Amino acid sequence: MSNRPALPPEIARRRTFAIISHPDAGKTTLTEKFLLFGGAIQMAGQVRAKGEARRTRSDFMSMEKERGISVSASAMSFDFKTFRFNLVDTPGHSDFSEDTYRTLTAVDAAVMVIDGAKGVESQTRKLFEVCRLRDLPILTFCNKMDRESRDTFEIIDEIQENLAIDVTPASWPIGVGRDFIGCYDLLRDRLELMDRADRNRRAASIEINGLDDPEIEKHVPEALLAKLREEVEMARELLPAIDMKAVAEGTMTPIWFGSAINSFGVKELMDGIGTYGPEPQPQSAEPRQIAPEETKVAGFVFKVQANMDPKHRDRVAFVRLASGHFERGMKLLHVRSKKPMAVTNPVLFLAADRELAEEAWAGDIIGIPNHGQLRIGDTLTEGEALRVTGIPSFAPELLQNVRAGDPMKAKHLEKALMQFAEEGAAKVFKPSIGSGFIVGVVGQLQFEVLGRRIEEEYGLPVRFEPSQFTSARWVSGPRDKVEAFAAANKQHMGNDNDGDLVYLTRLQWDIDRVERDYPEVRLTATKEMMVA
Repeated sequence: MSNRPALPPEIARRRTFAIISHPDAGKTTLTEKFLLFGGAIQMAGQVRAKGEARRTRSDFMSMEKERGISVSASAMSFDFKTFRFNLVDTPGHSDFSEDTYRTLTAVDAAVMVIDGAKGVESQTRKLFEVCRLRDLPILTFCNKMDRESRDTFEIIDEIQENLAIDVTPASWPIGVGRDFIGCYDLLRDRLELMDRADRNRRAASIEINGLDDPEIEKHVPEALLAKLREEVEMARELLPAIDMKAVAEGTMTPIWFGSAINSFGVKELMDGIGTYGPEPQPQSAEPRQIAPEETKVAGFVFKVQANMDPKHRDRVAFVRLASGHFERGMKLLHVRSKKPMAVTNPVLFLAADRELAEEAWAGDIIGIPNHGQLRIGDTLTEGEALRVTGIPSFAPELLQNVRAGDPMKAKHLEKALMQFAEEGAAKVFKPSIGSGFIVGVVGQLQFEVLGRRIEEEYGLPVRFEPSQFTSARWVSGPRDKVEAFAAANKQHMGNDNDGDLVYLTRLQWDIDRVERDYPEVRLTATKEMMVA
């Protein structure tokens, strides 16, 4: 870290991060408050509030609005103090984890949101593992302290044990549930008090000289103060002090406590992202790494969203800029097709609002509207043939046949499915024998979302039917061996939407049999989203 050159000021002020959490831990509410404090919105909309004006800004698909869950990762940029925050929201629902995995390839840090009553939940653990694989720095926010929550030491212990990471408290809660009145800021020795009357007001911050300052007694009831002094003393003895290097390497996480719905603890967390969150980091690529300070622009597509504006059949590719200073109208090389591409109308996102991006810097996320040229994993550069690596695609766990309600519209269905496949919303396989398509997803809810979207966006009612196949594996190996294998197993073969060969399986036995009978043929459950 230390021997890299200083970044240009515009790049150095950028903080690009994702929020990860279990569903219902309060991630969308926290996102709202970030936007509120960043001055990006005037009033935070609660997920379940009534009326169109109060709809949560980061959830724009109608199904998300109805269910109150985020199913597509949206990106938002806003300023906070001297920083430019690029926040990438991730779907909390486990059926959409693949979208989340890919999102985590486009950020430099993650904010982990934990529910004070429930602690570390299964989905949090899964997402944390992905952060760990990428050595992402992690900042933790323990939410819902204004509800009945667990003992503070217990929460910290659980994170340390379950996630094998050192935890250092950045703040300490005063009271819990109904008695929760605020936090003591351990990094700056200040008292932060919550205003329960106005949920959108920032907390009052009272400067004090440590916990022995008599001033504190005016604000904190005696019993709570005694407990606070005792706990903070224990915490300072038992828990490690914050270490910038350990946070940057992803081995230590600072934890802030608060209540996102009451706008409490959010500002301290945002200050923490500014101070402890990393600047834009180098990006893994072939044949060489891309450094953010390079003057030439390079970026990669980590998400494609179709029909963000249903009136125009557009597809927006979300591009993370890995280096340089991008300006609107620039011609970039689309490395996969080796063709130049003029980027004339790139957009910056403020949730579902977009504005034309006149310029952007390494660390920023811009949207490039296109008609299907850009796919997940594509790299764009100013001429050099670089390919960003490490963007995964996972084998689906559920497969179903899909048919158009009207057989005459089979061609339209194919077009719709290909679009969703490019977006990464589902895998689409064309079996070698027979007609029709097989759709593969990670979770059952995705079939429902897909069916709804095909009907809403294409006016095509579809039905999903059980498939004899339960999974799919990508096939690789010496060409002659793969051809012989495919010829002998025609009824199991198909192609994915990129045209790559897949082996459709019914049972684990099918996979074992291939490994035994065709030792040189490889079956894999993931493929890298990258085109040679």
